[in-house]
Amino acid sequence: MHIKNTTSLCPICLKPLDAEVYEEDGRVWIKKECPEHGEFNNTYWSDAELYNRIDQVDPITQDLENPMVEKVAKCPSNCGICSEHESYTVLGLIDVTNRCNLKCPICFANAATSKKLFEPTQDEIRQMLRNLRSEKPVPAPAIQYAGGEPTVRKDLPDLIRMAREEGFNHTQIATNGIRIAKKEGYAQELKDAGLNTVYLQFDGVTEEPYLIARSKNLLDVKLEAIEKCREAGLGVVIVPTVVKGVNDQQVGDIIRFAIENIDIIHGVNFQPVSFSGRTPSDQVEEQRITIPDFLNLVDEQTEGQISKDDFYSATSVQPVSEFIGALRNEEPPVTLNCHQHCGSATYIFIEDGKIIPITRFIDIDKFLVFLNKYTEKLESGSFAIKSRIFASATKNFNKIFKEEEAPSGLDMKKIIFDIFKDQSYDALGEFHVNSLLISCMHFMDPFNFDTDRVKDCVIHYAVPDGRVI
Repeated sequence: MHIKNTTSLCPICLKPLDAEVYEEDGRVWIKKECPEHGEFNNTYWSDAELYNRIDQVDPITQDLENPMVEKVAKCPSNCGICSEHESYTVLGLIDVTNRCNLKCPICFANAATSKKLFEPTQDEIRQMLRNLRSEKPVPAPAIQYAGGEPTVRKDLPDLIRMAREEGFNHTQIATNGIRIAKKEGYAQELKDAGLNTVYLQFDGVTEEPYLIARSKNLLDVKLEAIEKCREAGLGVVIVPTVVKGVNDQQVGDIIRFAIENIDIIHGVNFQPVSFSGRTPSDQVEEQRITIPDFLNLVDEQTEGQISKDDFYSATSVQPVSEFIGALRNEEPPVTLNCHQHCGSATYIFIEDGKIIPITRFIDIDKFLVFLNKYTEKLESGSFAIKSRIFASATKNFNKIFKEEEAPSGLDMKKIIFDIFKDQSYDALGEFHVNSLLISCMHFMDPFNFDTDRVKDCVIHYAVPDGRVI
């Protein structure tokens, strides 16, 4: 069954090609044909029913008012951001070096293999930060320094301070954790510079995944890095690259590890491996893990404590931003308006060792309808309507909140209304006590590349020539 037409890429020559997304045998596929390299037919989404459910979420697109590239070519040619892009930057990334202290077989950045050093100067990095912050209508709010391995730069604390100076309210680094583990006081130095989160590569709870994926047993290093972050009070999100046959059997164990360290680990963002040229075309299908595959792994390996129905598209949270924008009587400060198929997530809470997904005590579907309803009332009412809206919303919130199912001592109603009322970074703190974000990002590669998703992408790389890709 035909779903849509889009544009994709030839996995060999990377030429843009017309492509069709279609449903067959309970799966969603993407197929295209290159005049030179033949036809390619690959899994887009391994569960058609889940694809269609997620497809009901329609993200609110918001074009960049000041695109960096006006001359439009066939996507993804001439990217940077062009006038056809349908979202602004929610998370900006800057590769601060291509040097690395590892040589991982599955490195999608292909770090340290070009034989040519890429390491922007501080002045170039400041300009890239300013390019991200100059976006309209919404300056990029969050930055991640990546690489290569960003901690091999001795001036990384200075770069973190620089991001703060340029107005970013959230700063994180994507790291393998080696320097954090080995250099005494380094985690505290990063924290003092203004770092919010260590986005820590973490592939499993035994040594085997590291030996295969990283060519080195790094488990002790990961544990030591987490301990150093704990000492510094520096928040951690662990990031497993999921590879079929390598660590897909450890998804549940990784979640349980995060729960055991919930005082310092705030989230687990699983990233199924993407295929960027080192896997033969005829092996891609047998190694592919899509979001539905991941959700089934979570369900099976937590024995249903976290089910696939507990997960929602990342873009489902748009009504929260819309409601806050209506309260402020302005455009939403940041809207996660990525494509509905880019990622899935849920929050879980822990009480006496028991996992309680947020969906068990809040009817998420009704909550989102609830927010849309009150957003419309705020937008159509007078200035004085806010106090009446809050009174009515507080009363009606009880209909979607099952207090008896919630963790004891968690006044979710109060927390949510404090977040809406104050709209501050600190107001989220109480929500995150004993809570854990479990998420999965659907990386694209030339086999499943879809320009519809690209145009809605909210994670962008700034580069020294002034473009944001």
